[in-house]
Amino acid sequence: MKISLLLLIANLHPVWGFIPGYKPPAGLKKKRIYNQVRRPPPEHEMNPTYWRNQAQETLKRALHLQNLNTGVAKNVILFLGDGMGIPTVTAARILKGQLEHKNGEEGFLEMDKFPYVALSKTYNTNAQVPDSAGTATAYLCGVKANEGTVGVSATSVRRQCNTTFGNEVTSILKWAEDAGKSTGVVTTTRVQHATPSASYAHSVNRDWYADSDMPLEALEQGCKDIAQQLIYNIPGIEVIMGGGRKYMYPRDTPDVEYPSDPKANGTRLDGRNLVKEWKEMKKGKNAHYIWNREQLKSLDLSKVDHLMALFEHSDLQYELERNKLTDPSLEEMVIAAIRILSKNPKGFFLLVEGGRIDHGHHEGKAKMALHEAVEMDKAIGRAGSLTKASDTLTVITADHSHVFTFGGYTFRGSNIFGLAPFVSDVDMKPFTSILYGNGPGYLMQNGERSNISNNEFLDNNYLAQSAVPLRHETHGGEDVAIFAKGPMAHLFHSVHEQNYIPHVMAYAACIGQNKEHCADMQSGPCGNGAWVPEGAGAILLILLALLPCV
Repeated sequence: MKISLLLLIANLHPVWGFIPGYKPPAGLKKKRIYNQVRRPPPEHEMNPTYWRNQAQETLKRALHLQNLNTGVAKNVILFLGDGMGIPTVTAARILKGQLEHKNGEEGFLEMDKFPYVALSKTYNTNAQVPDSAGTATAYLCGVKANEGTVGVSATSVRRQCNTTFGNEVTSILKWAEDAGKSTGVVTTTRVQHATPSASYAHSVNRDWYADSDMPLEALEQGCKDIAQQLIYNIPGIEVIMGGGRKYMYPRDTPDVEYPSDPKANGTRLDGRNLVKEWKEMKKGKNAHYIWNREQLKSLDLSKVDHLMALFEHSDLQYELERNKLTDPSLEEMVIAAIRILSKNPKGFFLLVEGGRIDHGHHEGKAKMALHEAVEMDKAIGRAGSLTKASDTLTVITADHSHVFTFGGYTFRGSNIFGLAPFVSDVDMKPFTSILYGNGPGYLMQNGERSNISNNEFLDNNYLAQSAVPLRHETHGGEDVAIFAKGPMAHLFHSVHEQNYIPHVMAYAACIGQNKEHCADMQSGPCGNGAWVPEGAGAILLILLALLPCV
């Protein structure tokens, strides 16, 4: 009677298909379902007409995509989900739906709605399973590179300073600056971290955040730390938002937010205050340095020309742990960035990184990682509402995947963080649907796998079980997705090398290497321009105006 009552309670809502802490009865036969009951599908899904109509509507939208948007991208936004492999996208979609009190599987992320999808091959020039630095060089600078290096070609060797010079490669952010566009970098990590640094820095070691992180030999040979390069390599960057305060201040300078925490103190050995230097460089301009959410909210963004916002001494807090008084969400940062950058009539390039998806996976904390992915998806949706698909190319991708998966024949609507509906037929113990191939979640008790039914597997910091013990879970080597909408988005169409990505974005925006196709373009209905040859008659212009832009 007690077990039946528990099962009844567990299935009052799709998200409650589990009983935390519930132990199956002694003598349970293998594969017997003990804590979930399979529910019938929603009534409308039982009708074949529902699925046929759904497919027909999708077909109509697909046929509509034949009318390609071949205009110029006035604006380009690149959303980079660090570590956001395809299993992470799928699990985040389910989580998003369940947060809305739905089953989850039937829903759509904002990125799912983008009309063009391709795959990206993520390997580095010297690594089958890549890191975030070599990959960032690929999708920002257009050339593949060695792991651990940013903004340099594969000729450079990690940690060897003298291999930097002459091997620097520039990024699409630099190409946009050179073309007169406004530019911005927004991240949930340190602004000196691998992904953002590849947009402005040239370093043979991604870990050279400040001079204190560099060997004396590298300093003597003339290599610059990444924080210094942030200020001086491309001084025109209009928006810099993320974490990383401690790399900007002299060693032992107390942090403004955590003055009693020595780990938050400044780290620079050269005694320089890079925030002060940035302010001095911006004299005479409407430039602001801020460090908390209240300051961001108080800004009149219509009057801000340059913004440096460093909200944490290191990486920003996970979304589930974010102090909503001091730290903005990724969505709020994106809103501010777009409003500042949109003032430029020539348009803008914006890099947005959901960087802590990666960190959650490395720590084996799937709940942290997936909530980060959902938050980035919110930011994607908000960016779409603040721009037009007719003149803004938006690209969403990942640098690499992780050894993250979910399975276990879970029922429709099962909590994405919950248990599989049966126990192992080998050790007769339950397991969660989410698992890692390796990582800190490898737990053994008395030579056996631990009984996780007694663990807090719904806790934010729960370490999902892994097959191989490692202090930090590793990246995965499989392809990742590319989602695109806007001008020239159809050029993402198959399986691509990762370094192809910035070449498409630059082509669409008429910046960088490919500009020949832009010479005969005039303003048109698809944003900043359309394929209209000079001297085209009014009839052609009217016909073009009737074509939809995607």
